[in-house]
Amino acid sequence: MFNQLLLNGIIAGSIYALIALGFTVIYKTVRFFHFAHGVVYTAGAYCAYSLTISLGINSVISFFIASAFSALFGIAIDRLVYLPLRKSNAPALVFLIASFGIFIFIQNLLQLIYGAQILSLRTGAVKEGHAVLGAVITDIQILILVVSCWLLGILWFIIEKTKMGKAIRAVADDPVGASVSGIYAERVILYAFGIGSALAGVAGVLISYETNIEPTMGLNAILKGIIASIIGGMGNIPGAVIGGFFLGIVENLGIWKIQAGWKDTISFVILIVFLLLRPEGVLGKKNRERF
Repeated sequence: MFNQLLLNGIIAGSIYALIALGFTVIYKTVRFFHFAHGVVYTAGAYCAYSLTISLGINSVISFFIASAFSALFGIAIDRLVYLPLRKSNAPALVFLIASFGIFIFIQNLLQLIYGAQILSLRTGAVKEGHAVLGAVITDIQILILVVSCWLLGILWFIIEKTKMGKAIRAVADDPVGASVSGIYAERVILYAFGIGSALAGVAGVLISYETNIEPTMGLNAILKGIIASIIGGMGNIPGAVIGGFFLGIVENLGIWKIQAGWKDTISFVILIVFLLLRPEGVLGKKNRERF
């Protein structure tokens, strides 16, 4: 039982890490809670559903198209809503309210288009899982784990080793100083929204292969992403990854002795404990400042 719960926690944590990482990349550049990140996650799942189920397009091709759509969708939200607010020097509270408004609008729009019924991306017969150290893992779960870890590695390389990543870190640390040194902040914000939104869309598609799709799925996703980000230290990219895996593992091990319905409660208890005991995140203040 322990091995199975641990494995389930790692798989859930990989999804949380993708969501938290996308959220953190955006947060680092714009410095407000982009709650609409949750509906980008949902929109990616519905895009994949439309392509795969409704249009009959190959699932691999649909996956890449849905990821690109999510990136463009996130960029469109920034250009159409947040950019005018930045130009008018709107306070942070206005950005927060606007983000909530986008979340509610898109969630209801998806429900209007697709209905409130639960949909699924899964096709074909259900296959038996593989036994690993006393636990069982399915092909879909292997796919989720491999793709998530691969993307986390790629993003680390982009942020740490590429010119784009250095520009994102420069704008996150000091927007004015970055502008003086010749870095165009709006272009960097566009990159951040594209990368972060693509990660959210990928997470939405991956989880939809294992579970179901519904218009409200983005709310739980963004809450878990924010909690994972806070656990890792807000704005800390490695911390977001660690926070995502930590949250997934503790959640699943936590339901070992209690009902599964308490999983979300466990998440919020973890959040409160970290805010009280270690508000700077799992990596600490010094490590947070490095990223």
